[in-house]
Amino acid sequence: MTEVIQDRAGSSVEDYDAICRTVRLCLEGEAEGDVDKLRRAFHADARMFGSLAGERYDVPIEELFALAASAPADTGRYRSRILAVQQTGDAAVATVAEEGYWGTVSFVDYFSLARIDGEWTIVAKLFAHTGGEPPPS
Repeated sequence: MTEVIQDRAGSSVEDYDAICRTVRLCLEGEAEGDVDKLRRAFHADARMFGSLAGERYDVPIEELFALAASAPADTGRYRSRILAVQQTGDAAVATVAEEGYWGTVSFVDYFSLARIDGEWTIVAKLFAHTGGEPPPS
């Protein structure tokens, strides 16, 4: 179920679409290993937090960019879906499910977004590893 909480009349559809475009840009960037797409989706000062197979990844977002470039998520079975969007004014949260990351890994992601200078951008990614084993390093 997708929910948009809006405090300004008449703009919830446009904001929802813009938030989803930004999140999809990130997901495509991760899937394809396309750092340009990731840079367009994330704020330069964004961070990522979570753990994968017992290892913490509480890092500047540049580390996600490097990881995506070296090991794109889509190895043939990747799929993702935006599960929910909540937005109030210039703040939003999007919840995403990812499956088949590197073939077998699943995640639930929580993206925090901010509208800065009229554009929605991801300022933080929080993720939970929900299944599968990452490939050997």
